[in-house]
Amino acid sequence: MKVNVVTFPGSNCDHDVGTILSNVYQAEVNYVWHREQFDDLPDLVVLPGGFSFGDYLRTGAMAKFSPAMESVFAYAKKGGRVLGICNGFQILTEAGLLPGALLHNRSLKYVCKDVNLLPVANNKIAKTIKQPSLKIPIAHGEGAYYADKETLQTLEEEGNIVFRYEENPNGSLHDIAGISDKAAKIIGMMPHPERAINPYIGNEDGKLVLDAILEKLS
Repeated sequence: MKVNVVTFPGSNCDHDVGTILSNVYQAEVNYVWHREQFDDLPDLVVLPGGFSFGDYLRTGAMAKFSPAMESVFAYAKKGGRVLGICNGFQILTEAGLLPGALLHNRSLKYVCKDVNLLPVANNKIAKTIKQPSLKIPIAHGEGAYYADKETLQTLEEEGNIVFRYEENPNGSLHDIAGISDKAAKIIGMMPHPERAINPYIGNEDGKLVLDAILEKLS
């Protein structure tokens, strides 16, 4: 499996997710600087967590104009598989690759803690996860998912909601923690599965998340 991890100024989870994909899944990981473009066709492109461009203007608003994103657009148009985690999810919505937006947490505070995620049964990815609840960390100040009523209805009816929060930590509408496109090839989620995959911290639920995503993306 070949994976391109796109790194922006302010990304801080690129090597976290890259190391997991390399060490646990034996992926060939290539780190793509935001000023670079790529014309290869990897099995997966990852937009990692962090604070791209310092979250100026809005989270992900500047990152979407990076030259590397031109390659991501072209790759997605060809049916490529893209995973955006936290800031990566924000970039995907800003770029229009996924619908909706990520707004400031309703508390107006940065939230960093473990949360319980509920896989949504009618989603192509989540339905492969047999565990009913997963403990996964979040770390964000702007993670409240928002979309208009029509978009939310479409997400519900087409089975494009991947995860919901058991207890909503940020004000996300419909308790949404992650979504996918209809084909389940573009996935965005605020929680960090790559931070819950090490047995030394006593939590490996993140592997169940990545297993489900990578199984679908294979």
